[in-house]
Amino acid sequence: MTASMTSLLPVALEAAALAHDLILTRAPGAVTAKGDRDMASEVDYAVERAVRDHLRERTPAIGFLGEEEGRTGPTGSGLTWIADPVDGTANFVHGIPLCGFSLGLAHHDDPVLGVIDLPFLGARYSAARGAGAYLGDRRIRASTAASPADAIVAIGDYAVGPDADNGRRLALTGLLSARVQRVRMLGSAALDLAWTAEGRLDASLTLTNNPWDMAAGAAIAREAGADLHDANGAPYSLASDSIIVTAPSLTTTFQNLLAELPPSS
Repeated sequence: MTASMTSLLPVALEAAALAHDLILTRAPGAVTAKGDRDMASEVDYAVERAVRDHLRERTPAIGFLGEEEGRTGPTGSGLTWIADPVDGTANFVHGIPLCGFSLGLAHHDDPVLGVIDLPFLGARYSAARGAGAYLGDRRIRASTAASPADAIVAIGDYAVGPDADNGRRLALTGLLSARVQRVRMLGSAALDLAWTAEGRLDASLTLTNNPWDMAAGAAIAREAGADLHDANGAPYSLASDSIIVTAPSLTTTFQNLLAELPPSS
């Protein structure tokens, strides 16, 4: 598995280069509403189609799942490319540079490779199972923070939509604000996970788990030495209902904190 994943990393990096150029050179264009306060820009669709076509040409035996247009291609190999063409679309549309392209490769529900490109920050992260995690050519490692009082922690966006229930998210914010150094809501799951892998953030706590948001970042964070679980402390997979990524020295602390949350409604 390791050798085959490493051989596929250049293909993913080529896809990231395509996405990078489209995101940097095109205005968002018309915005399509996908639901209450959820949207996709013209660039989201352009990037997804360009990346899907590239991957279909280079890896025809591997299926593809994109946030905007769903699943295409074969399923028999157990491998699937999973893409978020612009993670942080709301930031992108508003000219906030905290957004980027996320491409993961999953073996069934296990993220085994990832590339995250943050075009406006000039940063490209990558990892393949067993080969380490990198920012450009520099190997990266997760934080070694030992105390929650020293930790900067990212949390996922509050939910939107007619059935949105943010009670647990608000409770999580309250628990964290009393114990950690700072809480951040940056608006891009890919960026949260990349920065946790790099050690800029000490943890990233997200109470949802869309595969296109998390596949690449989960692979990168794991290769950087972070611990990955769900909110109940079980090992993380793309089938989990949440993703909790922590510096190993803080894992028990955050598992205990999450146990104080009210149950899901």
